Amino acid sequence: MSIKRISSGGEYEAKIGYCRAVVAGGFVHVAGTVGQGDDVVEQCRSALATIETALTKAGASFADVVRVNYYLPEAREFEPCWPLLSEAFGANPPAATMIECNLIDPKFRIEIEVTALAPSA
Repeated sequence: MSIKRISSGGEYEAKIGYCRAVVAGGFVHVAGTVGQGDDVVEQCRSALATIETALTKAGASFADVVRVNYYLPEAREFEPCWPLLSEAFGANPPAATMIECNLIDPKFRIEIEVTALAPSA
């Protein structure tokens, strides 16, 4: 089985020892991704852009996502993100879970992790 690792060049990839995405076993596994910005909506938009880039590098898209996990320190901040998420996944909504938990730094308001079908070889 071949494995393809995709790096985004983010500072934490080297510090922690992970990559943005791994293509293996017929799937694209995109690591939990936080975004930049002053509020949850800006951070959600930024995280989705980073995820989209990783999916594109893997030959996939949001239409191929089969699973998404959302992590937020405040569950009440999830609803303002719904329009962005609906736009990203459109007519191809994945199975989803939202978990309220602490993130690596209090400045982060949302982290998004996805699994997508990999393109056929």
